[in-house]
Amino acid sequence: MMMPNVDIAARVYNHRWKIDPIVRSLLDTDFYKLLMCQSVFRNKPDTSVTFQLINRTTSVRLADIVDEVELREQLDQVRALRLTRGESTWLRGNTFYGKRQMFRPDFMEWLENVQLPEYELTKRDGQYELRFEGKWPEVMLWEIPALAIIMELRSRAVTKDMGRFELQVLYARAMTRIWEKITELDTLPHLKIADFGTRRRHSYLWQDWCVQAMGEGLGNAPDGKFIGTSNCLIAMRRDLEAIGTNAHELPMVYAALANDDEELRQAPYRVLADWQEEHDGNLRVILPDTYGTEGFLKGAPDWLAGWTGIRVDSGDPVKVTEIAIEWWKQKGEDPREKLVIFSDGLDVADIKDLYHRFNGRVKASFGWGTLLTNDFRGLVKGDGLDPLSLVCKAVEADGRPTVKLSDNPAKAMGPKDEIERYKRIFGVGAQERVELFV
Repeated sequence: MMMPNVDIAARVYNHRWKIDPIVRSLLDTDFYKLLMCQSVFRNKPDTSVTFQLINRTTSVRLADIVDEVELREQLDQVRALRLTRGESTWLRGNTFYGKRQMFRPDFMEWLENVQLPEYELTKRDGQYELRFEGKWPEVMLWEIPALAIIMELRSRAVTKDMGRFELQVLYARAMTRIWEKITELDTLPHLKIADFGTRRRHSYLWQDWCVQAMGEGLGNAPDGKFIGTSNCLIAMRRDLEAIGTNAHELPMVYAALANDDEELRQAPYRVLADWQEEHDGNLRVILPDTYGTEGFLKGAPDWLAGWTGIRVDSGDPVKVTEIAIEWWKQKGEDPREKLVIFSDGLDVADIKDLYHRFNGRVKASFGWGTLLTNDFRGLVKGDGLDPLSLVCKAVEADGRPTVKLSDNPAKAMGPKDEIERYKRIFGVGAQERVELFV
């Protein structure tokens, strides 16, 4: 279903009424969330999990910028949402990754009636402390809308006093910036790239515009270079491929539930064993960095080498990819037939460099996130619209803390003593710290 274009500047200027919902559909989320939710619904439906907002850009005091009343109204609005008949029909009947009826009837019946659990919201030292607790399949659905709401409320707060012409110039400059990026990327003949920008977007309307621009500038798949979007609602409305596989959340929770060191060591592989019972083809993509890529591949069972590829989401992407290529060779696999999805804070220069390094050596693909859907750097005074490193992570499972190590220690999270324990068990030594931008 195609939707008409919207004058974003005029829409922002005119939206001064009391409640203008940011998230208007449960499908305004990333596709990987629904894939993971079905897996969790099948394998760990009764696990209790707590999610928490974490602003890693501590210099931006979100609680001083975003109005608490407005934030509560937006969060309450999401709790009132249910799938519409058309949305349910799209999920039930559409073909995803070449497979019809990707989502099982029992899961769909549950999803059609789910209500997101309550939230806890307080302020501390200029930041919001936002937590969600509940059964894992329900509470995990909060992550994407919570992030999108806070990011867009921040955008609204910064732009609320701008005049009509000032807003038109702002968005014209931002559009020009994105279009110049797209035309530069179009020089890469075999590029395959997707929108991964839902979580930290400037706004829903802006993400939708960026997706349309990508389609026009690069051409839509199967013949073009733009292969789709992670956002389910935009994919449905624009008749695009919904893109996504799995995320760190799965191994983090499985690991937290482990009863001893050996169970912990095997937890990342148990996740993927459960995953392959449901998915094949391009959904069999390994995310190896939760507890260090090198150690993960060194201890991986042989059957994982037969998977379609990996996603590179932290650390030095060149080094990580070279490690993966060598691992595939040792396992008798041809790296040229393997998919490598790069997705860690990419912008045009990174994409071009990785493309030229690995095109032909692997099947390189790119997930372009925050610097596609929220690059307003330097366009307002005081850098008020610069992107943030804002995340919403699972921090507890059945009362036990979760841990993430990553290939970049700046992304590590969890209690200090547990981080050290995980490093010991997974054999993670010295790592190079790269400060986070997004």
